[in-house]
Amino acid sequence: MTASTASEGPVARVRASARLRGDLRLPGDKSISHRALILAALAAGESRIDGAGDGADVRSTAGIVAALGATVERLPGVGSTVGYRVVSPGADGLREPAGILDCGNSGTSLRLMSGVLAGLPLTATLDGDDSLRRRPVARIIEPLRSMGAALHARRNDSLPPLTVVGRTPLRAIDYTTPVPSAQVKSAVLLAGLRAEGRTTVREAVATRDHTERMLRARGVPVERADTPDGPVAWTVQGGVAVDAIAERVPGDVSAAAFWLVAGAIHPDAELVLHDVGVNPTRRAVIDILRSMGADIEERPAGGRADDGAGEPVADLVVRSSTLRGVELGPADVAAAIDEIPVLCLAAAIASGTTVIRGAGELRHKESDRIAGTAAGLRALGARIEIDRDDLHIEGGTALHGAIIDSLDDHRLAMTFAIAGLIAAGETAIARPGSAAVSYPGFFDDLERVRA
Repeated sequence: MTASTASEGPVARVRASARLRGDLRLPGDKSISHRALILAALAAGESRIDGAGDGADVRSTAGIVAALGATVERLPGVGSTVGYRVVSPGADGLREPAGILDCGNSGTSLRLMSGVLAGLPLTATLDGDDSLRRRPVARIIEPLRSMGAALHARRNDSLPPLTVVGRTPLRAIDYTTPVPSAQVKSAVLLAGLRAEGRTTVREAVATRDHTERMLRARGVPVERADTPDGPVAWTVQGGVAVDAIAERVPGDVSAAAFWLVAGAIHPDAELVLHDVGVNPTRRAVIDILRSMGADIEERPAGGRADDGAGEPVADLVVRSSTLRGVELGPADVAAAIDEIPVLCLAAAIASGTTVIRGAGELRHKESDRIAGTAAGLRALGARIEIDRDDLHIEGGTALHGAIIDSLDDHRLAMTFAIAGLIAAGETAIARPGSAAVSYPGFFDDLERVRA
C-alpha cells in the first residue's frame, strides 16, 4: 500500500498481494470501549480500562466523560489499543459541561450519552461533524421524552445537534423499539438507571448485548425475558448504583471481519487474529462466513474463554477458502450490521448469488452504505444490484483495480482496501484516513500481512 495526495485529497493505493500471512492484534472492541468509559463515569471511584480501542470515536467518548467532571487519564497500550484510568464522582456528582459535547463522527457517543444525560439534573448539547449531523435522532428523542427528559434537535427534532435537559428522577417505561437498534436499547436502559421503578426495552430481534453484560459485571441486575416467537425484553431497576471495576476490552470482531474476509477470498492466505471478542450477539459475521464455506478456526485466547467481565474471547485462524453465495434476512443484517459492506465483498468473490434483505438501516450510518458499497464494488467489477433495501450480488467476479471514493466512511475505506489485495492492478481509495475512526493501524497491518 502506498499513500499519495491528489488535488482532491489523500489517496491510499493498494496492489494485489501474492500471499497473506501474519498474526494480528486488533483494536479493542469499539462498542465495548464506549460503554466502558460511559459506565466508568456513572460509577463512583476508580475504573481501569485496558485494551480499549484508540480510534477517533472512542476518543470522543473519553472527551465527553472528562467534560462531565470525571478525571480521564490515557495509559499506554499495545498496537491500536490504549488504556484508561477514570476517576469519577459517580452519576450524582457529574457536572454540567462548560461547552458543547463533541461526539465527532460517533453516533454511539451521541445516542448512549443522550440516555445518560436524560437522567442528570443538567442541560447539555451533543454535536459532531457533518456526517454525524446527517444521522437521525428522533428514535432517541421519543422514548427519552416519554421518561420525562426534554430533548430538542434541528429540523423538527430529526437531526443533531441534540440538546438534552435532564430530569431526576425519570419515569420508568415499557418501550418497544420500532427497528432493531442496540444504541436505542442502550440509551433507554442507561436512562432507566435513573428512573423510579422498572424500565423495560423490547426488541423484535435480539441486538448486541454489551450494555447488559457490562451492567451485570458492575453490580446492576439486568433481566432478560425471551418469547417463543423471537422478541426479547430487557429490564433494569432504577436507583441501583454502578460499581467501578477493572476491565480488559477484547479485540473488535468488526475489525476482525476485514481480515476474515481477506483470508477467505485470497488464494494463498493464513491469518491469526488474537483475543477477538466472540459475543453471541456480535459473532454473526463469523457464522455467516462459515455458512459461505470459510475456513475459520476458533481457539481459546491464551487459555482463557472470556475477558473477566462476561465477554467471551477467542483466537481466530482464517485460511484460503472456496466461498458460495447465501441468503441473509433482516435478522442476519441486524446481527451483522457493521460487517455487511465487507460481506458484500466476500459475496462478489463467492460462487452463486447472494441476496441480502432488509438492510435499510445501512443508509443511516456514516454514509449511505448501501449506495456506497454498491458503487465501490461495481467500480471494481462486481455485479451488484440494489432493490430498495435489498442487495443482490452475482458472485464469481474477477475484480480489477479502480479509483473508489470511501465517502469518508471507515468501513467502506477498509472494505475497498481489502478488495485491493486480490484485484488486478492498483486500487486507489480516496479519503482513506476515515479508517482511523475505528482502526488507526489498519493500513500498517495491511502492509504487515502482505509481506
